[in-house]
Amino acid sequence: MTKPGKFTVHNTDGKARRATLSTAHGDIQTPIFMPVGTQGTVKSLTPLDLEEMDAQIILGNTYHLYLRPGDELVARRGGLHKFSNWKRPILTDSGGFQVFSLQGIRKLSEEGVEFRSYLNGSKHFFSPEKAIDIQKNLGSDIMMVLDECVGYGNDRKYTEKSLEMTTRWAQRCRDHYPKGSGEQLMFGIVQGGFHKDLREKSLYQLRKIDFEGFAIGGLSVGESTEEMYDILHHIAPKMPEKKPRYLMGVGTPLDILEGVSAGVDMFDCVLPSRNARNGTLFTSMGKINIKRAEFTEDDSPLDPNCNCYTCRNFTKAYLRHLYQAKELLSYRLNTYHNLYFYLDLMKQIRAAIENGTFNELKAHYETAYAK
Repeated sequence: MTKPGKFTVHNTDGKARRATLSTAHGDIQTPIFMPVGTQGTVKSLTPLDLEEMDAQIILGNTYHLYLRPGDELVARRGGLHKFSNWKRPILTDSGGFQVFSLQGIRKLSEEGVEFRSYLNGSKHFFSPEKAIDIQKNLGSDIMMVLDECVGYGNDRKYTEKSLEMTTRWAQRCRDHYPKGSGEQLMFGIVQGGFHKDLREKSLYQLRKIDFEGFAIGGLSVGESTEEMYDILHHIAPKMPEKKPRYLMGVGTPLDILEGVSAGVDMFDCVLPSRNARNGTLFTSMGKINIKRAEFTEDDSPLDPNCNCYTCRNFTKAYLRHLYQAKELLSYRLNTYHNLYFYLDLMKQIRAAIENGTFNELKAHYETAYAK
């Protein structure tokens, strides 16, 4: 097996990259989308479902798994792979986004973040070192450093202060788990809000610490699409060419295509699975709201160009019925389709980069998803 951390770029088309990242649980072909398995499961799907749709890697949530069932319990069961019976790679976030999203019930300091459990109100504390220890217990292939995700609208002074603390936290994470000390990889997270010079400063500082990969955090936090793309296109091409680049928590089909065009390799987002549960489905022809009355007697498949189990076996009329009846099968079939669509989109993107036709593919989806 190739040594974990090896990253090989095979093809480029403009800034878009087709590459392979090696991990302890297998190679990942990029660009790739990672389904989100917050609680150690991708909601409503089995590991076999994910394997059938060729999910190469999934994401687990450090914060949630720490609170329930507990990272030490998971470690006693052989780690998250064995506990959940998922044999392919796993990336775990550090809890940094929860630092951002739990503003009303957390306290931030140089040492880390104190917060109260959303389950029972109990008090907890994450230091950078503890965030890494939890991820070591979970046994993920890729660990993320603890960072503060700064919300949209924060002033420059606060953003710069936060960035400096995030860098110090990143150094503490690296010191706690030195490079080469195990098979788990560690990614640094570029912050800096919507100030381009601060983004560059963050990247410069993280490059000196030296991680196996680099992520872009702090986007999709309330800004406009234009502002997000502006920062994305500014910072992604400046990230190390020989390391994987990961855009955190951003994930409409058009966002992914834009990210790939800026040179990003890895993506995750709850959007396809969350939207599936709300009846919004992604197709090669654009989005469909399966709740709409127009589908009541529509016997056509959801997407005639899709080969997933849902599209091969069920009609729009049936999918609408399941949703209206609040049947559990609705969540399962819708989620299966949306994630299959996303993963198939990534296959199309990889092939297009290899063939030098990425811009044509991007233009096709921009037309299909035009507002």
